[in-house]
Parts: sequence; C-alpha cells; structure tokens
Amino acid sequence: MATVLVVEDTPSQLELINSFLRDSGYTVIKAYDAKDGMSKAINHHLDAIITDVVMPEISGFEFCRQLKKNPVTQKVPIIICSSKNQPIDRIWGMRQGANVYLTKPFTKQQLLNALKSLVE
Repeated sequence: MATVLVVEDTPSQLELINSFLRDSGYTVIKAYDAKDGMSKAINHHLDAIITDVVMPEISGFEFCRQLKKNPVTQKVPIIICSSKNQPIDRIWGMRQGANVYLTKPFTKQQLLNALKSLVE
C-alpha cells in the first residue's frame, strides 16, 4: 500500500489522520511542522503528502511551494486539510501546488476518497 507523509502541528488531528490511514492499510510518516515535513519528504519515497495550512514558522501554502520547487518532491501529490474554508483559501492552496483541498472537519471517507484519487 502507499506511503503517506502527514504534516500536522495539532497532535490530536495528526493522530486522527494517522488512524484513518493506518486502518485503511497505508504506511504513515508523521511530521509536526513543515521543516520536519520537508526533511522527511526528501528522505523517503512518498506516494502522497497531507498537510495542514496553519502551522508555526512555515505555512502549509509555503510548504506546498517548497515541495513543488524541489526536483525530489515536485511530482508527489499533495492534499491540504485545513480549517481555512473560504473560497480564496481553496484557490490559493491549489495555486501553490495542492491537488486536493479538504476543509476540517472532514470524514474518514472524504480523506480516503481524496487519497485514492491521487495514488491509484
């Protein structure tokens, strides 16, 4: 099954996404901020990345831009999962390189459907 990097600074949200994915057979690599996420994205072969937007130091939007600029990670599909739910947030996220933009709260099925659309 696919390997997914989850970048989320809220521990409870990180564990929720982790449990959704692991229960469905995915291998999960966790990162608590974008800097750690970038390091793990470069050092692991990933099938997808799920990231929050509102994080300390580097936002999820900036993280997406960094991923798309790096030759090692530029083709890895990205799902943004964020509480930022305005239409402009969704548009901006997609312009930064996200393939899917989910707003919190999302269901397990919404997350899995988004992931399946990118990795299968």
